[in-house]
Amino acid sequence: MQQLTPRPRLTRQALRCLKESPATVLLGARQTGKTTLARMISEKYRNVHLFDLERAAGREALSTPELTLGECHGLVVIDEVQRMPSVFEVLRPLCDRPDNPAKFLLLGSASPDLIRGVSETLAGRALFVRISGFTIDELGEEQQNRLWLRGGFPRAFLSPDDDAGWRWMEGFVTTFLERDIPQLGLRVPSEALRRFWNMTAHYHGQVWNASELARSMDVSPNTVRHYLDILSGAYVLRVLPPWYENVKKRQVKSPKVYVRDSGLAHFLLGIGSMAVLRSHPRYGASWEGFALEQTLAILGERDAYFWSTLRGAELDLLLLRQGHRYGFEFKCTDAPSMTRSIHVALEDLQLDKLYIVYPGRERYALHARVEALPLAGLPDLRLVGKRNASEHWGKEK
Repeated sequence: MQQLTPRPRLTRQALRCLKESPATVLLGARQTGKTTLARMISEKYRNVHLFDLERAAGREALSTPELTLGECHGLVVIDEVQRMPSVFEVLRPLCDRPDNPAKFLLLGSASPDLIRGVSETLAGRALFVRISGFTIDELGEEQQNRLWLRGGFPRAFLSPDDDAGWRWMEGFVTTFLERDIPQLGLRVPSEALRRFWNMTAHYHGQVWNASELARSMDVSPNTVRHYLDILSGAYVLRVLPPWYENVKKRQVKSPKVYVRDSGLAHFLLGIGSMAVLRSHPRYGASWEGFALEQTLAILGERDAYFWSTLRGAELDLLLLRQGHRYGFEFKCTDAPSMTRSIHVALEDLQLDKLYIVYPGRERYALHARVEALPLAGLPDLRLVGKRNASEHWGKEK
């Protein structure tokens, strides 16, 4: 079913990276469609070699990786590469060969920082492309509420009904905790990690407070920080760093934490329908997280921050693009309007433009530098530096 949903933006990004670098790494949570995307990309190549390290046959084929990969020509696809970190060391000399006969496309479900033994191995030799679930530009405005409720995991979104999507999500969470995390060599009790994950869903969109979560779980702050590192490293939580500078105001210097996929957040919160969502206390926070992820997926997540002062002024998202500053507020309202906080952010951060992203359909100006922007209008934005915002050279940050 995933093959029926084209992903032209991601396909173009990956093909451009393959053209420019010897290795390209597709990074994202499990089940976000990386394998399907790799198959779409493979159609552009005459010679393709596929190694799926989740299967015993794939791991056996790379039991002598230097010999096997050294003989490949064309496109070499290695799926779930985090299962064999030693492959990264083998790729380094292969990428440095003159007139390299092969391009390497690596698919990973964990940050390089989370994979033991992988440090600067591919620095300067690879481009990283972040793969999210489905986005509004891939599905269209008419699918907005379904995408918001079910999230972007292809199998959850494409489920025949909400109940089937809920069952898929339960299986995903269980498999992730009981199989995927141990396969990374991380020894963490699955029930403790599940409890932490559930609790972060209730703190979705709030400033991170390790001490408060630690008290709730009756563990140490270092333990909850470790849990946060694991789940953010596996791309199921987002840690959005704060932006602070000398504006003569006391500013928040702790990050915000979000559940990346809105459907997963709703599952953890027990929200199974739009009717329940609209009456839920986390309704506004749900829209903020959903719109934030859509914005970062479409416009790129490099140099992304939030900003907040201790006196209440805040900005949900700040994007820095080649010396320009763009602000984003995410409001679940029918008619966005100017607020004192927006005026303060415009002045203190010297924003070039601020967009209020909301669920409606009309795009209109509220101020010389402020626009109300429908979520479906995100792909039409032309920010300075947008073209290369989703991939970069070297080690992933």
